[in-house]
Amino acid sequence: MGSFRVIPECSLVQIFCIYIIAFAFSPSDAQQSRNGLEENNLQKSYFFYQQPEYLRDCGDVKNACSQSSNSSGVFTIKPDGYPEPFEVYCDNDFTLGGWTVIQRRADGSVGFNRDWKQFKNGFGFLSTEFWIGNEKLSYLTNQAKYELRIDIKLSNGTSLFASYSSFRISDEWSQYRVVDVGNFYGDIDITCPANMIFGNCSCQPSCDDPSGISNCYNDCNGEAEACVCSSGFLMKDGKCVLPNECGCFLAQSNSVLTTGESHVNVDCSQKCVCENGVLSCNLNYRCDSNAVCRVQDGVRGCYCHDGYEGDGETCTALHTDCYDVYRTGQRQNGVYTIMPTGWTGSPFNVYCDMTTAGGGWTLFQRRTDGVTNFYRSWTEYQHGFGSVQQGSDFWLGNEQLHYLTNQKSYKLRVDIVDSGGTPHYGEYTTFQTGDSSTKYRLRIGGHSGDTSDGMYYTNGGSFSTYDEDNDGCSYHDCAEAHRGAWWYKPYSGWCTACYYSYRYCDYFETRSSCNNLCTRSNLNGNYNGGNGQNINWYYNSYCNLNSAEMKIRPSSA
Repeated sequence: MGSFRVIPECSLVQIFCIYIIAFAFSPSDAQQSRNGLEENNLQKSYFFYQQPEYLRDCGDVKNACSQSSNSSGVFTIKPDGYPEPFEVYCDNDFTLGGWTVIQRRADGSVGFNRDWKQFKNGFGFLSTEFWIGNEKLSYLTNQAKYELRIDIKLSNGTSLFASYSSFRISDEWSQYRVVDVGNFYGDIDITCPANMIFGNCSCQPSCDDPSGISNCYNDCNGEAEACVCSSGFLMKDGKCVLPNECGCFLAQSNSVLTTGESHVNVDCSQKCVCENGVLSCNLNYRCDSNAVCRVQDGVRGCYCHDGYEGDGETCTALHTDCYDVYRTGQRQNGVYTIMPTGWTGSPFNVYCDMTTAGGGWTLFQRRTDGVTNFYRSWTEYQHGFGSVQQGSDFWLGNEQLHYLTNQKSYKLRVDIVDSGGTPHYGEYTTFQTGDSSTKYRLRIGGHSGDTSDGMYYTNGGSFSTYDEDNDGCSYHDCAEAHRGAWWYKPYSGWCTACYYSYRYCDYFETRSSCNNLCTRSNLNGNYNGGNGQNINWYYNSYCNLNSAEMKIRPSSA
């Protein structure tokens, strides 16, 4: 507790305090009525024989010292069980005296923002400001029954006090918990400002945060109790006011809005917003013809119908595909948000090719570098994987593709770059996929372009993955054999025919002299894979392709 000179028992250090906040306690009246003979023996032992024995608290000091040496000051005590004596400040001037001062705040000369160890051992100077130490206080309050008194002086000079009939704290193992404070009396509770009461310090509701949760207003300076707003009042600029005195008080709901919060009345004809503590209301708030007034996620407002986007006051139809986007004047390749007709999920992003062959193409597959694995499960192909961002590989998803190709008639374009770097393309006038109950069965036809017809016998085929075999071949799992996922289908009804003279890259070997195939194209195969397992397009011409894109556009475009 700072550096002190050794002060003989019953001597005095005089102190001067201008603004005093003091905590003190003294033994209860029951403890003060100890056996008189025991006290006399103690005094004799202390004054005449000077045995190495210490008094337990300031109450003992008062009773042991002579009247001439019984003034307030610094004395040495040793509570029962405490390992060594220590100095305390004894207040013998108040009432009957004998108060052991455990804390004093006077002028701010000693900082109280300290760690656990310092509060445990104590700090400061007994002549000015100090904390006696939780360890000492624990031994003190557990050797007898004590009364606690709190004396404070306000900045205007007013003196106040609070007293508790008993006071005791636990040891360090229990984190010095207050286990007894007894009955309260005093005049400290009448000093709170208007609309405030003295109570447990906590987050208080304020004009900025009426719930008192998100922005905690706490002006207790670390104290357990303080002046807080009475029920029904809110904190504003350090004062407690009625809600209608807050800048964002809304009379129609008898509530206060927080900054950034809005409120819409029951028929969505008015919207009020709180901004920087000022309430502004739009009396012309109305829902768009494609919106509805409702409560969503606990907030009332105007919300656009499915298939539309906007703030509710203005709603515009969502684009159903990239050609819809193209017709609005967009000519930049990139990612756009669409929502096909009938799609029940959220709008989703697609990559739109606005420059190839008239533009307005919606990409549903892209292979560029082999970084993204395409040997995936049924569920992954059903919902899509990868990234539609420029330069990334992806599969849009069979569910999305079904809704896209069933809202109108579509054509398919396949753009590939062979292993030599030469680009090629093929187009199909008809392209449509069924729903999940048909395993996304493919309907395709009308080939043109500078590639051979690599999908000419996938028409009518269902989609297959390594864990969902829908290829119709009893002797092969085509997705596993080709290490891909595709509309695999028997060639002219054959799945096991051997082609001894052909060993093109779209065949997979079943034995040394027999090669089979399930498809003439495998755009979801492995990059740089072996025969039958690579990215290929119809016979030996386009094996291990450098890149591939599959995209659709309305047939009428």
